[in-house]
Amino acid sequence: MRRWKMAAMTALAIAMLGGCTQETQNRLGRAVQNWTGTNGVLDLYAGDKLVMRFIKIDKLTTAHGTQDNLPRNYRFGYGYLDKNFNYKKDPGERKLYFEVSNFSNYIFYENPEG
Repeated sequence: MRRWKMAAMTALAIAMLGGCTQETQNRLGRAVQNWTGTNGVLDLYAGDKLVMRFIKIDKLTTAHGTQDNLPRNYRFGYGYLDKNFNYKKDPGERKLYFEVSNFSNYIFYENPEG
């Protein structure tokens, strides 16, 4: 009986998700990711040169206005500044708040080193 209920719940969830728009599916995926956490990396570039890396980022958040609640042209988050670009938190590398403009050259991805 228990397996049948689980199968029915899974089928229902898939059917509901299939009826959602792509944006709604993306929001649901981000909500699950926010709940479970990620091991994100943010690389900032000046031209083609890597100039700064943040590691162990849970999420990037789009800023919204306090009065009009409209999205702003930057994202923010918290991460460890990876000074030597080795994807690891070394002694002396501390957690910092950061902001990146939508017009900056950056890449956000999951840490390939785990």
